Amino acid sequence: MSRLGKKPIDLPEKVKVTVSGQTVSAEGPVGKGSVTMHPEISAKVEGKRVVVSCKGQTKVQKMLWGTWRSHVANLVEGVAKGYQKDLEISGVGYNAKILQGGKLLLTLGYSHPVEMAIPKDLKVECPQPVLISVKGIDKRLVGQFAAEIRAKRPVEPYNLKGIRYKDEVVRRKAGKTFVTGAT
Repeated sequence: MSRLGKKPIDLPEKVKVTVSGQTVSAEGPVGKGSVTMHPEISAKVEGKRVVVSCKGQTKVQKMLWGTWRSHVANLVEGVAKGYQKDLEISGVGYNAKILQGGKLLLTLGYSHPVEMAIPKDLKVECPQPVLISVKGIDKRLVGQFAAEIRAKRPVEPYNLKGIRYKDEVVRRKAGKTFVTGAT
């Protein structure tokens, strides 16, 4: 039995969940979204809770049970509060800005600026030229786009230049030292 799968998902205030077949739809103050579940997994709304259950007892079905319960819980939390990832840019001349037409322009020390299209389900803000904030309902999509931004210039451990998550800790490495050949 899946310990996580057995836990019902409590619905916050102002969140409405509907189940039709294999599709679970949720609507809340931040927005609305849906997830299509695996055929071996089913869900139902019981009062102010969503209960996810598996249709059999095989090992694969038990593994899928907890996974899909987490997907539904992430959907409920996403429409209630939303998800956010913050990134910091460090380095001389490194910066970011939002262009017209939904594009993110990054200047990262390359010979050319890096331009990235922002997915339609996400909201990207640059409150300062060295800060990027990615917001959205879908936890996976927010994390994926933040990782794609970070991959354009990961922070390097010698001078700590590059893009990193706001709460990421990078251990600084010592550079090479010059030793005189006095013997």
